[in-house]
Amino acid sequence: MSEKRRILVYGAAGGIGSALCRRLHAQGVQLHLVGRTESTLSALAQEVEATYTVGDVTDVALFSKVAQEAGEPLDGLVYAVGTITIRSLARLTEADFLTDFRVNALGAALAVQSALPALKKSAGVASVVLFSSVAASQGFTNHASIGMAKGAVSALTLALAAELAPKVRVNAIAPSLTRTPLGENLLGSEQMAASIAALHALQRLGEAKDIAALAAFLLSPEADWISGQIIGVDGGRSTLRTKG
Repeated sequence: MSEKRRILVYGAAGGIGSALCRRLHAQGVQLHLVGRTESTLSALAQEVEATYTVGDVTDVALFSKVAQEAGEPLDGLVYAVGTITIRSLARLTEADFLTDFRVNALGAALAVQSALPALKKSAGVASVVLFSSVAASQGFTNHASIGMAKGAVSALTLALAAELAPKVRVNAIAPSLTRTPLGENLLGSEQMAASIAALHALQRLGEAKDIAALAAFLLSPEADWISGQIIGVDGGRSTLRTKG
């Protein structure tokens, strides 16, 4: 393999994305970052000595631009972009459903599609990490739109893992609610945060570092026999009930 692994990270300036970029930089990984806000992205890029592309994943033209600017080969791709639309079915609009699907699922598919030639040129087995959600496997009230979109990500993960094997591994992480800027609207007060934390067997909310740790592992050669998995990092929320 080349001296430095090269990994493309969409959503790099977000809570989980930035934690992952810092972790990968500490491991000596060469990064190309993608995000919407140039000031935030450029500051992070300087910190982790990365190149970057500014753009919105709802703009289809972004993906070909990223493929050109990220270069090749690529040893990994992370699509850490998402939405949290929590609203009753009666209040959801067509635009809500389409936005959630476009940002979470379609964006992930197009990101992998555009990067595929570079991923196939990796000297080793390239790794793709996508993001599903506990809401894709558990039925939660008011989660119709985001649950549907993240369910599509889980299905996409399995389909791509089968299609791209053995040259590219594809896995997804399915977090529960995590303390990130994206989740701030659901954590309006410490009382609310404590109430939601109590629903988890481990009695706390996730932190960006919890998710970034698994993502970094899945991207590494140490995970070279792991593909087609949707792995919960959710404090036990998807599988455990500790109260009767």
